Amino acid sequence: MGFAGTVSNFLLWDSLREGLGGGDFGSTLRKRIQGEGGCLLVWEFQFHGGTPLNPLYHIRNAVANVICSVVFGERYDHNDPDFRVLLNLLNDNFQIMSSQWGQMYNIFPSFLDWIPGPHHRIFRNFQKLQAFISEEIKKHKESRQPEEPRNFIDFFLGQMEKEKQDPGSHFYEETLVMTTHNLFFGGTETTSTTIHYGLLILLKYPSVAEKIQEEVDSVVGRERPPCLQDRDHLPYTNAVIHEIQRFISVVPMGLPHVLTQDTHFHGHLLLKGTTIIPLLISAHRDQAHFKDPENFNPNNFLDDEGNFQNNEAFMPFALGKRICLGAGLARMEIFLFLTTILQRFTLHSVKRPEELDLSPKSTGLGNVSPPYELYLKIR
Repeated sequence: MGFAGTVSNFLLWDSLREGLGGGDFGSTLRKRIQGEGGCLLVWEFQFHGGTPLNPLYHIRNAVANVICSVVFGERYDHNDPDFRVLLNLLNDNFQIMSSQWGQMYNIFPSFLDWIPGPHHRIFRNFQKLQAFISEEIKKHKESRQPEEPRNFIDFFLGQMEKEKQDPGSHFYEETLVMTTHNLFFGGTETTSTTIHYGLLILLKYPSVAEKIQEEVDSVVGRERPPCLQDRDHLPYTNAVIHEIQRFISVVPMGLPHVLTQDTHFHGHLLLKGTTIIPLLISAHRDQAHFKDPENFNPNNFLDDEGNFQNNEAFMPFALGKRICLGAGLARMEIFLFLTTILQRFTLHSVKRPEELDLSPKSTGLGNVSPPYELYLKIR
């Protein structure tokens, strides 16, 4: 999940936690994820019955609505035209930035400014996203009650008012627009891609899906939806989810960082201000840490007794002080959505498992999952 890990964003997220419930904030998020998971099952997947579907659009709707509930304080119907436009703009930018055009623009931005191509659409899409967010901010200004912040925007506007005389404040409207965009872009595309890619992997390896279902049935049952507290009691399921994230490396190069001081690294002097791009996929393909790293293998996260064990080379959200801002939210969503789907449905591919290709559709900012269709049968 690719949230920009700036100091201001971390301050805002910590402030939001305190302003919208403190210790109850995580509990509120979990309930919202479970609520969207229920909508995904009942209104989206179950509606299709035995007909094949590409689940990406439905997954993206559910994931985006979790962010909507935090930022705007409301969810959108999956057929809402404004919501569909918002998601299409986000997805289009993710696709372009993960294409060869996006890679080339990152390397030669000044040169590519003069070359026609789809990379120019990124900026047009971003302007439309800005307009959508700005309109929502305007509505919140008109309806908010200063003493009772309902959501991220309300709380941010309150902090803007409190700190308007502080020249060092991080709270001003341009930051609100950009932070809201970062929350949507980072919190929607990479998480939904991970879940979508994960279902494809489970279609490729149906025995893995069956083993997850057996574990979920024995620990959770089928009478209640899975909850986050179940994760520690589902070692195989937890290992599979970690292996999905390792195998796909959804943001293979990580996000650019800048050195804040001169640094000596492996005999080289790296000057302050140097841009560093961490190759996260190199860690995920490290043979010293993972068994047969080019292939999918949940045993990478299991000990000899079948207990879950983490791996120091596992870093889908990067590491250090600038770790992905939304890592905790992404972990919750991936676990709860995947276990909820597998608890209710059996996955069936329209192709034979051996015919499924797990190679990404494109690679750049992200590894984009290839398109596919599946059948979902109620268990």
